[in-house]
Amino acid sequence: MNARVLAATGRSRARRAANGSAAEGAARAGLTARGVIYLLVGVLALRIAFGAGNRQADRGGALAELSDKPFGAVLLWALGAGLVGMALWRLSEAVFGVTGKDGHTLRKRLPAAARCVFYAFVAYSVLAFAAGAGGSGSSDRQSRDVTARVMAMPAGRWLVGVAGAAIVVAGVVIGVQAVRRTFHKKMKLGGLSPRTRRLVDVTGVAGGAARGLVFAGAGAFAVRAAVAYEPDRAKGLDDTLRSFAGTSLGPWLLACVAAGLVLFGVFSFALARLRRV
Repeated sequence: MNARVLAATGRSRARRAANGSAAEGAARAGLTARGVIYLLVGVLALRIAFGAGNRQADRGGALAELSDKPFGAVLLWALGAGLVGMALWRLSEAVFGVTGKDGHTLRKRLPAAARCVFYAFVAYSVLAFAAGAGGSGSSDRQSRDVTARVMAMPAGRWLVGVAGAAIVVAGVVIGVQAVRRTFHKKMKLGGLSPRTRRLVDVTGVAGGAARGLVFAGAGAFAVRAAVAYEPDRAKGLDDTLRSFAGTSLGPWLLACVAAGLVLFGVFSFALARLRRV
């Protein structure tokens, strides 16, 4: 057997492993972990909306909230492991292709690679927090610090503006896709009862729309920071959510967005069970 045949055989085995039960388990664990984080962030934001919150509504606040629960340390390690699974699943998609039509094209693989990098960072921060290293600080401070460092680079102001605009576009796309229910293409819905399917639709549409709105808001603040050349105008998740309470609708808009994030967490649990992997 020559080297070319051996290489082809190795790639075939790797592809089967990436598309097999290991990848499926990693994906479902990752989606569940993502759901936990969104659910907790939504609950924290609801508390803020009703004047009862003393924690930041971001990943750091969610991890602190989880650590206070019985067996909190175990839950944190499990959450980190799930997010590692998410990163590995996205890596397999970037290398071997995404499930569905045109899954092997560069247009589908590049976003998977970007998601892999993002979830690898999130998994690291969660595991660092679980290990007591304080790896997940304030999202607002992190956003300001990163914005300031980028702005100090040549053409950094333009980089921040372009990145912010890209996040705004991503938020709009997320929201539009949720309203159009494009998630149906990624889920196995055939065996569900009408009532369960309606529940999936409600959580997917409302949750996705709220998530898209938060993305768009954070991106808009980054653009504003670039235009004003003031890094402190950039906002993380917590400040972005709190800004909704400063609109004419007051805390009620924040409450609606927060409830949407809770619904997105529930939708992520449904996706963990029904997602085509």
